[in-house]
Amino acid sequence: MLKNTLTEILYVLVGLVCLYSTVKIVRSKDHPSRWPTALFWFILFIVFTFSRVGMIWGDAKVKISDTVIGYLVIILAVLSALKLVKIGKFSESTIEFKKESAMKIGNKIFIPALSLGVVAFIVAQVWAKQLGTLIALGAAALVASILALAFTRGKVSDMVEDGSRLLEMIGPVSILPQVLAALGSVFAAAGVGKLIASGMSHVIPQGNILAGVIVYCSGMALFTMIMGNAFAAFAVITAGIGLPFVIAQGGNPVIVSALGLTAGYCGTLMTPMAANFNIVPTAILEIEDKRWGVIKNQVPVALVMLALHMVLMYLWAF
Repeated sequence: MLKNTLTEILYVLVGLVCLYSTVKIVRSKDHPSRWPTALFWFILFIVFTFSRVGMIWGDAKVKISDTVIGYLVIILAVLSALKLVKIGKFSESTIEFKKESAMKIGNKIFIPALSLGVVAFIVAQVWAKQLGTLIALGAAALVASILALAFTRGKVSDMVEDGSRLLEMIGPVSILPQVLAALGSVFAAAGVGKLIASGMSHVIPQGNILAGVIVYCSGMALFTMIMGNAFAAFAVITAGIGLPFVIAQGGNPVIVSALGLTAGYCGTLMTPMAANFNIVPTAILEIEDKRWGVIKNQVPVALVMLALHMVLMYLWAF
């Protein structure tokens, strides 16, 4: 009950950030695409805040139907496809405050950022069963926000304004992880894994363990590049390749699964579809090449890591 309540509260808070952006855009008369952009963020506010709002007080029946949510997502996709969601102007005071703070604080600003991982790890280790990993991340975000305010001596309004700015800079790509995760579930339910297994049976020689390992790791990386999410790819590729061509040949399921998932993350480093890894940093760091700026530097490392995954799986799992 507590886990569900806290999780839903986190989603409501995310929705409120979208609502703030909506109100700000509506009030901005010089916005290049005011009403379509406001509609996009308002729909996200509705989806995040009210889709399962009853979970806050333990009543799962109080929700927006999945069909309605589906239609809303289609509207979001149309607005994005037509490039109607655009970035407006931001408060000069906030931009100046950011520059001044950066000069004063220096590298200490990385302490709140590092606290995200540290606090999330600690909370997840201690209260994983009671709260879950999402609550751990929410608690870490709260601690990081408090530390950031303490280091910068800024106002909560500055934090809200800059958070809204980053959200709008990222734009529709910000919801790509959720959409791709849902797509992965659809693929798994539709039996795509079985279809892949049927096709691979004509490619991978029966009993060739090395070929199975190479195709499995490569498939995880490639499908993750398409899906943008290693978790979404894992269910499909493991069912289609990992189980019949690696584990069924005597591979240790624990080792194969662990290395298979992280092999997928090698693909994450090489695709713009992994927006939270490769697009968000370009917005935060204000890199000119929004799509490939981070990826270009990650591809060599990702390919080396992928090759090492194949070697380790072959040596450790059998």
